[in-house]
Amino acid sequence: MIKYLSAAGPKALAGTALLRLDFNTKDDWRMRAVLPTIALLLKHSGRIVVVSHRGRPQGFDGALSLRGDAVKLSRLLGGKRVTFIDHFRFAEIKAQVAAAPRGSIFLLDNLRFLPGEEKNDPALARRLASLADFYVNDAFAVSHRANASVVAVTKCLPSYAGIEMENEIVSLGKATMRPKHPVVLVLGGAKAADKLGVISYFKNKADWFLLGGGSANTILWLKGVDVKRSVKDSDPDELPALKKVAAYKSVISPSDFVWNKEMILDVGPKTVRAFSKKIATARTVIWSGPLGFIEKKQYAKASIAIARAIGRNRRAFSISGGGETVMFLKQYKLDKKFSFISTGGGAMIDYLAGKKLPGIEALK
Repeated sequence: MIKYLSAAGPKALAGTALLRLDFNTKDDWRMRAVLPTIALLLKHSGRIVVVSHRGRPQGFDGALSLRGDAVKLSRLLGGKRVTFIDHFRFAEIKAQVAAAPRGSIFLLDNLRFLPGEEKNDPALARRLASLADFYVNDAFAVSHRANASVVAVTKCLPSYAGIEMENEIVSLGKATMRPKHPVVLVLGGAKAADKLGVISYFKNKADWFLLGGGSANTILWLKGVDVKRSVKDSDPDELPALKKVAAYKSVISPSDFVWNKEMILDVGPKTVRAFSKKIATARTVIWSGPLGFIEKKQYAKASIAIARAIGRNRRAFSISGGGETVMFLKQYKLDKKFSFISTGGGAMIDYLAGKKLPGIEALK
């Protein structure tokens, strides 16, 4: 059983919290998603020590520091001070936290500056644990990684799933365990192989897989369609599994395209109409990955139309996730049209593929 922060009593939360968050995004939408967890901890806990990461630094890299995130978090908390700690001298940090008044919030610098973080080092986990009385994971987006601040630390402290983590588990579980039919998955993005696990898991659960982007290009290419210079997967290790997917009757590929310089950069209007009809009948819709080269507005038309089609279906439980997809939806103010927006990218894909996420398993 996972212990959820929302169900923990005031006594359990009375000490100092070590709170794992994920600030690894250009926008502050993941930060906004965890504000309810921070509010609950501020109500009951003495102090909060926030830990997070950004990018994949090789040692210290000032460009990947979290200093600016302390400013962003303070602003989102209405100007409440967030003390940024720019070193990893844990004895000093422990003393500083212990001497701080109740309600203080601290943010450590990028944990990936430390080699032990991505190695799931128990020694680093113990040092992190020494700063607090209990641990909270509200970083779903990194919970598919066995990192020290995600997995090993749970062996050192009483551990809870934060409010956003609980929302992820409940909402994604609703889509995977007993989804209402018809179930429609819209899968795009550059790599078809990234979606293989999801398609395999939902093979007998989904009514339709609607493909766009590199996923569609790859399946069309395997069926003998000349996609010319379009983005596609050609890794020989992945082709056998992709060929099986190409044969599924529930997999629907685009029938028309928007071309530029021998490259497919979006799906065409005929495909959008066909996909929209399937979506209109759905009771569960999952979308991961744009259908076109959305970096340029002229190739974002299909993705915008599909997002609007999902939004029009008020009877469907709809989910979307992945940094690129979420930022796109926010750009066009379409994110509120979905029942749930996941903070995870790779984590959401792994969860939807039926994989056990190390960060969630560690909380059990």
